Amino acid sequence: MVIALVLIAGVFALAYLPQLWVQRVIEAHSDERSDFPGTGGEFARHLLDEMNLTHVKVEPTNHGDHYDPATKTVRLVAQHLNGRSLSAVVIAAHEVGHAMQDATGYAPLAARTRMARQAQAVERIGSIVMLAAPVVMILTKAPFLLLMQMVAGVLILGSTILMHAVTLPVEFDASFSRALPLLKAGHYVREEDLGSARKILRAAAFTYVAAAAMSVLDVMRWFRVLRF
Repeated sequence: MVIALVLIAGVFALAYLPQLWVQRVIEAHSDERSDFPGTGGEFARHLLDEMNLTHVKVEPTNHGDHYDPATKTVRLVAQHLNGRSLSAVVIAAHEVGHAMQDATGYAPLAARTRMARQAQAVERIGSIVMLAAPVVMILTKAPFLLLMQMVAGVLILGSTILMHAVTLPVEFDASFSRALPLLKAGHYVREEDLGSARKILRAAAFTYVAAAAMSVLDVMRWFRVLRF
């Protein structure tokens, strides 16, 4: 019993602590700055235009900051699109970094994009499989078939964890091989802010690690639902 409780506590810590850390770093640098000439959205637009990526759009979103390769769009949440904070500017640069990857044919980004589409389909299939498991057992009276379905469902849902894990190099490239050199070369942030900018870029890169941890928690929730 104690071991089970420790395991559950460990999984919850793994699921929530990365997310809390990312949020804390970003919020710590979210104060408005009068020395910034524009918002995060305006900064993203400026960087894209400077690199002749005028076809890439900048739009608001309610689903987290991201770059959409399918529509060639940088999307920023309201506080980063309209804010003049260090977090807004640096996160805008990070997402522009993904647009740079796309424009240069960066293979890992293309692979991540394919995996993301596949993971969405796989997750839907996994949910159907696991929801159907109890019905199959009732109709067939075959507990072994139920076990096989549960294992298959967990493996399918677990594939999303792998997808998030392999995207980490893509995120670090966007942060430290694209965004940080841009910020330095253009002197867009002051020298004394570069240390904080690196922290924000690291947090932006680890957003997918937090998502992977939440995927682990989702799998555990399925086990709890199907325990009967």
